[in-house]
Amino acid sequence: MAIDGVVANGYEAVRAAFAANFAERGDIGAAVCVYRDGRPVVDLWGGSADPNGGRAWERDTIQLVYSSTKGVTTTAAHLLAQRGDLDFDAPVVRYWPEFAAAGKAEIPVRWLLSHQAGLAALDKPVPLADALAWQPMVEALAAQTPNWTPGTAHGYHGRTFGWLVGEVIRRVSGRSVGQFVAEEIAGPLGMDFFIGLPEAERHRVSRLVFAPAVDFAAVPAELIPAGMRDLVAAKLDPNSLANRAFQVTDPAEIDFDSPAVQAAEIPSSNGIGTARGLARLYASLIGEVDGIRLLTPETVAAATRVQADGIDRVIMLPNRYGTGYMLPTEGLPLGGGASFGHPGRGGSVAYADPSHGIAFAYVTNYIIEGALDLRARSLVEALDRALS
Repeated sequence: MAIDGVVANGYEAVRAAFAANFAERGDIGAAVCVYRDGRPVVDLWGGSADPNGGRAWERDTIQLVYSSTKGVTTTAAHLLAQRGDLDFDAPVVRYWPEFAAAGKAEIPVRWLLSHQAGLAALDKPVPLADALAWQPMVEALAAQTPNWTPGTAHGYHGRTFGWLVGEVIRRVSGRSVGQFVAEEIAGPLGMDFFIGLPEAERHRVSRLVFAPAVDFAAVPAELIPAGMRDLVAAKLDPNSLANRAFQVTDPAEIDFDSPAVQAAEIPSSNGIGTARGLARLYASLIGEVDGIRLLTPETVAAATRVQADGIDRVIMLPNRYGTGYMLPTEGLPLGGGASFGHPGRGGSVAYADPSHGIAFAYVTNYIIEGALDLRARSLVEALDRALS
C-alpha cells in the first residue's frame, strides 16, 4: 500500500503504524496528521477513497468523521462563551425559551454539552427529512420530557447533542453551526472541514465502508468481558437508551453517504474534513497556528474541567466529559493526562495533548465497531513512543 505525505525526523514510528493499519488492521482509506507546537510533524494519507470506483485517497480527500464532529461544535460554543456571548451556567431558556417545556426550565447550557440533560432519546422519532431541515427536530427536543432527572447522571447524547448545542449556538450567534464554523473557525484557520457540505465539495468525499457488524446475540455469555456485559444486554434490548439514543429519526439508520445527509447540518455526527484540518483545529486550541489561537488557556482549562465521570447511562461504560470535550479514559485513544478531544464512530479521532504541545487526528473510511479496532490506538501509541 502506497503511503503519501511527510514525516519529520523522530516520528517514523507513526508512519510505520499507519502502514501497519493497512497491512494488518484492515484500513481501506485513511489519513493521519500530528501537529507539535503549532507545526505539522506528521501528515500522511493512503489507500482508496472509493473501493467501488477505484478512486485513490488524495491529499485533499475529505472524510465524514461521525462524532469527532462534536469536538468542532464544542469549540464553536466555547468561542461564543469566550467572547461573553454565551454563559454555560445560564439556563438554556435564556437563549431558547421554548426549551422550558416538560419541566426543563432549570437545565443549564453546560448540561447540554456534558451529556447531563437527559435528552439522549426522543419518545417519538422525527422523520429523517424533517430532522435534516433542522426546525422540526429542535421543536421535538424542546417538547421532550427528559429521559432521566437532569443533572443526576450523564448519558451520551449521540445524535441529539448536535441539535441541542447547535440550536443554542444559532440563537446566540444568529447563524447555524455550519455557518458559524465556516466563518469563525474554518475560514480564519484554513481548516478543511464542513458541517453541511457544499455541493462543490462532494467530489472530494471518501465513501464509507462498513466492517461486518457484531451479532451480540450470537456471542456466548462466557466470552463477554465482565465490563461489557451491561452494554451487550442493553444492545439486545430494543427499548434501551443504548439503542433509542441512536434512533431519534425515522428511519433510525441514517445513510451518511447520502448527498442530502451530507448537505444538511447534524452537528453531532456529519462533519466532513481532513485529518489535517482537525489537527490544525486542536493545535489552535493549545497554542498558535500561523499566528492564530482560537481559545485562551483560561478557556481551555475551564472547558476541560471534569463535569461528568463514571458509568454512562447510554453506552454503559465508564467515561469522562468536560464541557463538550471528551476526556481520557482507559482504552480510549485520546492521549492521556490533560488531553481532550472526541472520537467518532468506527475509528476517527481527534484530540489535543497540551502537556506535549500535540494535536492529533486520524480519519478513516473503514468503519469498525467495537473494542477490536486498534488502528487509532496503534497510532497514538506510536506517537507516544516518539515523544518519550
